[in-house]
Amino acid sequence: MDVLRGNRALSTRTRALTAVVVALAVLAVLGAGVLVGFGPQARLDDAVSSALYAGDDRSAVLDTLLEVLTAPGAAAFRVLVCLPVVVWLAVRRAWWSAGWVVIAVVTISPLTVLLKEVVGRVRPAFENGGATYESLSYPSGHASGIATLVTVVLILVWPRLTAVRRRGALVAGIALVVLVGLTRIWLGAHFLSDVVGGWALGVGWTMALALAFGALPGGRGVLRGTVTGPAT
Repeated sequence: MDVLRGNRALSTRTRALTAVVVALAVLAVLGAGVLVGFGPQARLDDAVSSALYAGDDRSAVLDTLLEVLTAPGAAAFRVLVCLPVVVWLAVRRAWWSAGWVVIAVVTISPLTVLLKEVVGRVRPAFENGGATYESLSYPSGHASGIATLVTVVLILVWPRLTAVRRRGALVAGIALVVLVGLTRIWLGAHFLSDVVGGWALGVGWTMALALAFGALPGGRGVLRGTVTGPAT
């Protein structure tokens, strides 16, 4: 049984490492495409942005709805969600779990800003202004933020869920990540590659920290729990 658990843990860490490599490769490739002005990427970005943008003349109701839907990607929302989680982990003396959660949630914003400065992409431009942000565009901070938050939550709850609940949690998490990413395009704040790059950054960075802190099965930072049914 111990050997089986060890093999499963090793397999999980191997898949996580693969996910990190793939995510960071996507981030780098898209960023390089923006830097060199890669034609097909730029044309796709422009086409998707123009097709999905909700318009400068959108109603106040629609604008409010989009702002509410995009809020889970904001830094304040991440802190609001994760602060009680960190307190709970500290009460349980799960220091490694608490440590990687704090670092993941706190560092994703400055890391995103740093990459924005390196790439230097301006926001989408629309006839009547669109989303008037002074900050740069690649990668999307809301996209990286929500990807980080969802990845953190899934890693924390995974050992405590049955197989059915794991699938449900994964679907719900992906749906939230996609929704927040789409709001950035609907609002005219980002191009498609900004959003995808943000997702890649959030997932890759958070998974890398989880590996480093041993937060995956078999590691010292995994959140222990009892699975109430088959969890394959």
